[in-house]
Amino acid sequence: MTLVIILRPCVAGAGAVLRAPVSRTHGKKVRLSGFRFCRRAKQVCPLQKGVSFFLPTLYNNGMEQQPDFSGRKVFFLYPHSVIQDEMLDILIMSGYEAYILRDHKKAQRLLEHFPGSIMFINIDERMPEREWETYIRELQWNSKTKASSLGILSYNTDKALMQKYLMEISVPCGYIHLKLGMQTSTKILLDALKANEAKGRRKFIRATCEDDTTATMNYKSPDGTMYYGKLIDISSAGIATKIEKFGDFPPNSRLHEVQLKLRGTLVLTDLILIGNRKGASTEWIFLFDPKMQTTHKLTIHRFIKLSLQRYIDALNI
Repeated sequence: MTLVIILRPCVAGAGAVLRAPVSRTHGKKVRLSGFRFCRRAKQVCPLQKGVSFFLPTLYNNGMEQQPDFSGRKVFFLYPHSVIQDEMLDILIMSGYEAYILRDHKKAQRLLEHFPGSIMFINIDERMPEREWETYIRELQWNSKTKASSLGILSYNTDKALMQKYLMEISVPCGYIHLKLGMQTSTKILLDALKANEAKGRRKFIRATCEDDTTATMNYKSPDGTMYYGKLIDISSAGIATKIEKFGDFPPNSRLHEVQLKLRGTLVLTDLILIGNRKGASTEWIFLFDPKMQTTHKLTIHRFIKLSLQRYIDALNI
C-alpha cells in the first residue's frame, strides 16, 4: 500500500506530493520511514525536528472509486493560458485523458456523470475566492460529486490561502502555485496524477473520431491501387479505419507512406496492418511505425487532444 501525503507549504512548496510505503500495525499508529501517523489527529508527526506534514482526510476518496481499466478523466476548470498552451500537451503525451472546462456549473454535472474524476480549479478567475471556497466545499461533500478528487491551480502564493485549501478543506490533489515555473508545476501535477492513479491500467488514450469528416487516410499500393479510409478512432499507438474495399494484405504487412489527414494537417507515415476488427469486415486496425518522426507524433497527440475536447464540449448533460 502507498500513502499519499500533501506537504505543508512551509516545508516543500505547496502541492508537493510525498509517497511512502506504509506498514500497518495493530495499534493506532502507522509507521513510515522517519515518520509516524496518528489516525486520530490525521497527521504525520515528525520524528525529526523542524519537519511536519499534513494528510488530508479525503486523500483516498477518488481511489476508493477508481482506478479501473479506463482510468480517470482529468478536468481543468478555467485554466490559465500556460495550462492550455503547454501543460495539456504534456499530459496528453504522458497518457492522461485531459479536458478543459469553461463553465463551473457544467463542471459539477460532469463530476456527477463521471464519478471518480479529477479536477484542477483555477481560483484566480471568474469568481471571488470566497465563492470558490463555497463551490469547492460543496463538491467535496455533495454525495454525487464527493468521489472526485480536486486540486487548486493559482499564481497566489499567500501561505494562509494555501494552508486553508491543503489543511482545512483538504483538497486531495494539492495546491499548485504556478509561480514555481512551468517545469516544476508540471512535475508536481504529474506526481499528483500518478499518486491518484489517473491512468488506470490503460497504456494509451484512444479518441473517437468516427463523426469527424476531416479525419481520413489514403494509401497507394505498389501496384498503383488507391485505398481510401475514414478514421474511426485513434491513439498514440495506432488507428482503426473503415475501408469499404481493401486489398488482400496479410497481417503484419507494412504499408509505406500512408497519408493521414487530421483536420487539415497531413501526416505521412508507415502503418503496420493488424487485421479486421472482430465482427466488422470493413474496419481495419493499424499500428503506427515505432520510428515515426517526432513532429508527426506531436501532430497526432494534438489531434487526440482536440478530439477529446470536442467530445466533452458536445456532451449534453
